[in-house]
Amino acid sequence: MLQFQVKSIGRVRAGAAGMFLEIDREYRPALKELDGFSHLNILWWFSGCDNERSRAVLEVPSPYRKAPAVMGVFATRSPERPNPLALSTAQLLRLDHTNGIIRIAYIDAADGSPVLDLKPYTPSLDRVAGPEVPEWCGHWPKSLEESGAFDWEQEFNF
Repeated sequence: MLQFQVKSIGRVRAGAAGMFLEIDREYRPALKELDGFSHLNILWWFSGCDNERSRAVLEVPSPYRKAPAVMGVFATRSPERPNPLALSTAQLLRLDHTNGIIRIAYIDAADGSPVLDLKPYTPSLDRVAGPEVPEWCGHWPKSLEESGAFDWEQEFNF
């Protein structure tokens, strides 16, 4: 089995003041020219699920009300998976190069979650014009912008 070493570049900060990415000092030069991008792809670590038990989970009870009763973790956004990696797209609201603070709209990460990498969202590389999804989630919003008004509470089993 191959082993990889991954080093965080910062942390997610979530609280009453909103959601931020706090980039470590040594990585702040990498923020140069990020200005002007409206969204980021954020690769982060589900640190709360980085344990032997969570990494062994391959199937989970469906977190979605209209989906099959049991699903493979690769068909879900479950934090329990062989490698607890998460990928989220978020709106970039403000960038403070000097202090390494990136204010974002929202991602489903807990305060303190390690940030592994950032990539600018570019429609030519990240957007798929006609993605297909299973029937059980075909009624979900077609964009991040539409998701804010969607009643997600009716979709999940938790």
